[in-house]
Amino acid sequence: MRLPYQDVRELPIPTGRFTPNIAVTCTHVRLTQPLSQGEGRIEGAFIFRMRYTLVIFDLDGTLADSFPWFIGSLNTVADAFRLRRVGEDEIEPLRRADVPEILKHLGVPRWKLPMIARYMRKLKSTELHTISLFPGVEDMLRTLKAGGVTLTLVSSDNEENAKVVLGPDNAALFSQYNCSAALFGKAGKFRRVMRRAGVEPHRVLAIGDEARDLNAARAAGIDFAAVTWGYTAPEKLRTFNPDIVFERIEDIGAKLLP
Repeated sequence: MRLPYQDVRELPIPTGRFTPNIAVTCTHVRLTQPLSQGEGRIEGAFIFRMRYTLVIFDLDGTLADSFPWFIGSLNTVADAFRLRRVGEDEIEPLRRADVPEILKHLGVPRWKLPMIARYMRKLKSTELHTISLFPGVEDMLRTLKAGGVTLTLVSSDNEENAKVVLGPDNAALFSQYNCSAALFGKAGKFRRVMRRAGVEPHRVLAIGDEARDLNAARAAGIDFAAVTWGYTAPEKLRTFNPDIVFERIEDIGAKLLP
């Protein structure tokens, strides 16, 4: 059975609503409550329910190919805040490091993080034309939306920058934006998105490319899917045991929709 379905069980005629997140097979099916949009589909004697009805996307490194911009701007930021400059030979090792290790390597005191974040958002806003979405993102977002999945975005960038990078048509597919997250502040943003959407944690999936995204998802009590094309090296992300690993963008729709 493909992800995101955890189990296949043979059951008698059900007397209540089917348990979410499983595919149920039985000889005779009687639904006591119809499947709402986005819950799944009926195919022959099988009822398929989607495990996740709400997906929380990260932006940079997940939807947007902004890593080249980030690397190109890193020493500009270092000079502005009197931090350690980074050589080309240090980039790959940093992709395999945790955020605390990166901050230590760059000599960034935590009290400077809010100022650095504001500076980087402003700098990025002048160079958004250099940042594009990864190939396949637009089709993937439309596939999920058409399949009934609620799309939301939680990003350390601000909402205005995020919408420019997404473009107006893609930006309209998202029901919520919760942006300008602190470096270690995404867990609270995840909880706020869930409350506003009225979705239980077990029906929510966060998708991102960094260990801090995974840690925030765990703190918020939701599952996390790691993508292998972002900022953090794939082998590093796998050491944190994400619930799902997506190797290709097209795998997201294929695995999340029934």
